[in-house]
Amino acid sequence: MKRYRFALAIDPDTAMAYYQGHIQHVIATTAQGKRVQFPARLLRNVITREGIYGEFELTTDDHNGNAALRRMA
Repeated sequence: MKRYRFALAIDPDTAMAYYQGHIQHVIATTAQGKRVQFPARLLRNVITREGIYGEFELTTDDHNGNAALRRMA
């Protein structure tokens, strides 16, 4: 399993575009400088009225499939 940690700061209007499917992919940069791309649909469970802010962890299998995103405490 692979794990990638990164911060997101997405305003409410852009978050809604992700939620509605107008934007298909997200590209984030980890603290180590690695760029990761994942499906925008993974953001749906972390959207709030204020947008999407905080530290997150993306996990994938060894072939970068079965991705899951969670907010870090």
